[in-house]
Amino acid sequence: MTETLTEIRSVVVERELSHPPEKIWRALTQPQLIAEWLMKNDFKPVMDHRFNLRADWGAVDCQVLAIEPNRALSYSWGAYGLESVVTWTLTPTPGGTHLRMEQSGFKPDQVQAYQGAKAGWPRFLVELEQLLARMD
Repeated sequence: MTETLTEIRSVVVERELSHPPEKIWRALTQPQLIAEWLMKNDFKPVMDHRFNLRADWGAVDCQVLAIEPNRALSYSWGAYGLESVVTWTLTPTPGGTHLRMEQSGFKPDQVQAYQGAKAGWPRFLVELEQLLARMD
């Protein structure tokens, strides 16, 4: 694939997890659990709910765009001029769940945000995996 400077880019991170979709769903949708692996938040798994994610460096304004319990979650992600969409897809597998995260909408001039997401999401998913290992 050839990448041109006019393409809208996405960051995709995928993991095979040895946990059922229901357990991963809880970690993706319960505010106290989201705070343990991602950021402080006021998330509610309700269509069109506006929420924010907060960290030392600032906040991300979000809105739930799609919700299909134990299968898919999508929300807008707006911060510092970046208007993107984060989509989580959970697919049951014989050994657990295939988890796919895609953040789409990086414009060609948003190289720093794109590079930050490419570096950040794998680290967040390590935190998520560690949380899942601790959960009952």
